[in-house]
Amino acid sequence: MMVIAPLKSDLPEQPLTDKRWKRAAYLALSVLCVAYLVTSLDNTIINVALPILVRDLHATVTQLEWVVDSYVIVFAGLLLPAGILGDRIGRKAVFIAGLLIFGAGSAASAFSGTANLLIISRAAMGVGAAAIMPSTLSILTAVFRRADERKGAIGIWSATSAIGVAAGPIAGGWLLAHYWWGSVFLINVPLSFLAAVAALIVVPGSRDPESRRSDPIGAILSVVGMGALVGAIIEAPTRGWHDPLIIGVGIAGVVALIVMILWEKKSSHPMLVMDTFHDSRFSAGMAALALVALSLMGAMFILTQYFQFSLGYSPFAAGLRILPVAGVIAVAAPLATFLDRFIGSKIIVTVGMLLVGVGLFQISTSTISDGFPHALVGVILLGGGAGLAFPLATDAVMGALPSARLGVGSATNSSAVQLGGALGVAIIGSVLASRYQGYLIPLLHGHPMPAAARSAILGSLGGALMVAHIAGGSAGHLLAVAARHAFIEGMSASLKVGAAVSVAAGLGSLAFLPARRGASHLTFHHPHRRAGDRPPAGQDSQPAA
Repeated sequence: MMVIAPLKSDLPEQPLTDKRWKRAAYLALSVLCVAYLVTSLDNTIINVALPILVRDLHATVTQLEWVVDSYVIVFAGLLLPAGILGDRIGRKAVFIAGLLIFGAGSAASAFSGTANLLIISRAAMGVGAAAIMPSTLSILTAVFRRADERKGAIGIWSATSAIGVAAGPIAGGWLLAHYWWGSVFLINVPLSFLAAVAALIVVPGSRDPESRRSDPIGAILSVVGMGALVGAIIEAPTRGWHDPLIIGVGIAGVVALIVMILWEKKSSHPMLVMDTFHDSRFSAGMAALALVALSLMGAMFILTQYFQFSLGYSPFAAGLRILPVAGVIAVAAPLATFLDRFIGSKIIVTVGMLLVGVGLFQISTSTISDGFPHALVGVILLGGGAGLAFPLATDAVMGALPSARLGVGSATNSSAVQLGGALGVAIIGSVLASRYQGYLIPLLHGHPMPAAARSAILGSLGGALMVAHIAGGSAGHLLAVAARHAFIEGMSASLKVGAAVSVAAGLGSLAFLPARRGASHLTFHHPHRRAGDRPPAGQDSQPAA
């Protein structure tokens, strides 16, 4: 029986020409992608289950918000500490631990008897996801050494993430149509366990051989700053940007992150090496990632509501209509890495960002009478642009890092995506809510109604349609038509904001992102060699049969 030995991380920079070695490398990539897919799915799969949680767990609106937010806040807050922990004790160990924690948290979520227990369990899932995500990218970068091979692998990795985000509503809708609400979490358990077992066999171990001292102060400041900032961003559309608590928490998060940056600059053993931001590939790639995520996640937030409430699709049918985003990304991401050989990353990332902007603008022109075919054009452009920009922006970030810093570099990369996505939902959602309410408030003036009904109408299109259904008759019909018009007004304004951000990001990439870099300049360290020395010939151990 053939045994595939684990890949060894201390190898010379050379093509994966040996068939056994290449097979082992792509087996490792498949395990990393499965793990990344699970965490990406969980970003969106929960949304379709929220109405059922109100019925089964008697969850309040605030509790529903925290069911979603507890995962994102813990996830984003722990990314940097998890990355540095992987660099220090071993990325494979942190990756496997993250899978086991994520699986255990998923099982606890599935069988939570109260909303508060579900919130706590979702936070535990965030801990596991924070360990998984940076480890996948840092291990991938350690395995695929050459720039061309790394870009191809990152293209597959990026497509996996996008598929997870877009497939979440589809998977959630299908599961809820056949099983109870806990199934949207329980599906993670076998996938996490199998990925952990497979990782023991085929995923290589790697870490920082210099064993730098830990940086607890930087880690604490990162958790506090990232958690507070993301929490404020997520809560702002609900509580209002002028709410004293939102302002206070947001300022506290920004201050904590500024203090962290100042600390990292003066620390003798920093968690985050600030010098990497002087590399234009790293800094421009980080900005591109954050802004693509802002546009993509903001659009997903709008589209799931538009398809269900305005066009009248079920959660599963709405999820199917988001599927083209995933399909186009899955094609465009590998294509981007191929085109990079001839055109260079600057042009491809710029074109990708501009396509995202054009796609968002196309969707923003939808009217109340337009159907799905009108939005489909924008959906395809959105997916194509994101698929072109994501993998090359990610490669720009990871390609600027030495091998010893892959864990924290991957965490920084993931933090940019998470923060960008949170900003997208918050900013685009805030513009939507403001225009929606601004359209309806004058129409409701002079029509007395219970406070609960008025709050539901102004809170969301779904709430307004529920009140309209209860009211019935001509009054209910008029309310439903007005609410749909208000939503279209808000959607148009919010997506135009996203389009403007995407176009500006494309122009920024054109100005600041270097065109290409011929070969990887990663430096691989060995405890018994000086940094930068190349390995002696003959040490390129291959998988054993």
